[in-house]
Amino acid sequence: MRWLLEKDLLILRRSRMLVALLIVYPAVIALLIGFAISRAPSRPRVAIVDQTRAGATVEVGGRQVDVRQYARRLFGQVQPVYVSSRAQAIKKVTSAEVLAAVVIPPDIAARVSSGTTQARLEVVYNGDALEQSLVQAQLGSALAQANLGFSEQIQKAAAQAIDLLLKGGNLGVLGAPSNLIGLRQIPPLLHRVIAGEPPGATRQALERVSAFADFAAANLDVSKRVLSTVGQPIAVHARLLHGRRTPLDTFAVVVAVIISEMFVCVLLAAGGVALEREEHTLARVVRGLVSRATLVIEKGVLAAACSLAVAVVLLGGVSAFVTLQYSRAGLWLIALASAALAFASLGVAIGAVAREVRAASLLAFLSSLPLAFLALVPAGAVASGLYDVIRAVSFAFPFKASLQALDAAVNRASPPLGGSIVHLAVLTLLFGLLARIALGRAD
Repeated sequence: MRWLLEKDLLILRRSRMLVALLIVYPAVIALLIGFAISRAPSRPRVAIVDQTRAGATVEVGGRQVDVRQYARRLFGQVQPVYVSSRAQAIKKVTSAEVLAAVVIPPDIAARVSSGTTQARLEVVYNGDALEQSLVQAQLGSALAQANLGFSEQIQKAAAQAIDLLLKGGNLGVLGAPSNLIGLRQIPPLLHRVIAGEPPGATRQALERVSAFADFAAANLDVSKRVLSTVGQPIAVHARLLHGRRTPLDTFAVVVAVIISEMFVCVLLAAGGVALEREEHTLARVVRGLVSRATLVIEKGVLAAACSLAVAVVLLGGVSAFVTLQYSRAGLWLIALASAALAFASLGVAIGAVAREVRAASLLAFLSSLPLAFLALVPAGAVASGLYDVIRAVSFAFPFKASLQALDAAVNRASPPLGGSIVHLAVLTLLFGLLARIALGRAD
């Protein structure tokens, strides 16, 4: 096996361009896929014309809601370009300096304060359908979030006003008495007044007023809960059955590293075995120097070691941009080594089945990408029957198990690392056995 390793390393040293391409190409593809997964849409440039006066607020029950604060929430998801007039904003849209312009009218505070008139923002577009869709999606999401935050402030102000009506005090409203009596204080006062009144029409009228005051005092407190329910009719309580949520950035790192390791390992293992058959050295090597099982192990170990080195370097390089826990580095190596052995076993099996390097390389390349994409198909994206087929295919090949193993090692995700390691070990043995059988039938 030592001589076989030296021979293969000598071949790799003589093919420096091929080795560089074998390392760089998978790494670039993997990083592009990871970048596409983790990259959020960039914030579009939007011109903002704020025509409201400085310090404009909406007053509800003595509570001031700043309109500028609402605007900051609204434009937090875009890259705002503030201009002084509508004409300047339209000019920037026409010249393609920005994708859209938003005009905040001067009467927005008065309209919102009225409670009966809906405030409106003017949005001006000038672009193709894709640009318009991008801006509309960003502004629509931002508007929903800003409206939610704005309505929460108004709900709090209204709830404070209801408390003052119940308890009494100064409402802070122009023209209102400075020390109003609260609804909860009215029923006891009326009961004392009624007790001193003789039977008659006056007593009956006071009793009707007292009944209304009792009902109002008992039910006005419910209005605060009604406000909360109307503002947010459905509350979401999230619960994770097992594991933990993986941040998208770190999951993209895991995907990129595993794809890179898979490409290097499968292509190198398949090409190494196929090269022995193509150059007719297999029969001479196994005639008495080494066994076919030893040849399979040597090709797999060499490919696994090379791909493991590439994966570790790539993971370390990406960690400069994404925060990873280096305290779990030992688990990273275990996951990457297990994945490398499984990928090497698959590559050796492909090379043993194919009879020449070109066929083996093409088969390895054509099989690797579909396996990666199938493993990334989420549940619910396709019909249940088709998803069961995809899950079965992904289970029979090492990519998904490798992805889960490294995700568990890096992000403490579910399923646990131990189960994925066992899965990869079984696949390594099965594909290694397949490679040994295929080589046993070779000339």
